[in-house]
Amino acid sequence: MSIRRAATALLLSGVAVVAMATPALADTELKGSSPHDGMTLAAPQLIVLSFTGHVTLPANPITVTGANGASWTIGKATTKGPLVTAPVRQSGQPGLYKLNYRVISEDGDAVTGTVSFTIVSSTGAPPPTTTPPSSTESSAPALHAPSHGGSVALPDAASTSDSGGIPVWVWILGAVVVFAVGVLEAFRVGRSRR
Repeated sequence: MSIRRAATALLLSGVAVVAMATPALADTELKGSSPHDGMTLAAPQLIVLSFTGHVTLPANPITVTGANGASWTIGKATTKGPLVTAPVRQSGQPGLYKLNYRVISEDGDAVTGTVSFTIVSSTGAPPPTTTPPSSTESSAPALHAPSHGGSVALPDAASTSDSGGIPVWVWILGAVVVFAVGVLEAFRVGRSRR
């Protein structure tokens, strides 16, 4: 009877581990942006994208194009955990523009999307630099959630630093292996006692 209890306990603990890990496997998506979807503004100097999980950048992760075919000059995009920043320089007339992004989530899936915004001024911004401003500067843009337009606090450098930890899937795989070994051992012990 004690072997059955041990096997049941192992089974329940395995189910609990998988249940707790499931939210971590949710798809990465855009949480907020500056400029945000539907925004009307003067020419921005910096694009900021915030995602629900850590991301890495492929080549040319951000493009901005207008209805008249004008495309903006995008500086070197950088990422720090779930936060992506890129300096930009507007080219073209005021009007509707689309920001297209493509990043890679922790599980290797491509995350793509579009943010539309309207430019009301054609004043040029300084040429892009490879170093975005510090998030502690007062000029740091506010992020806005794409779905409901609410503001999202811009994380500081400490909260967005990459921990360099082990990906979630490794922990889940390890838990499944430990669980399977425990169940097999419980059955082996049960058979040997018979």
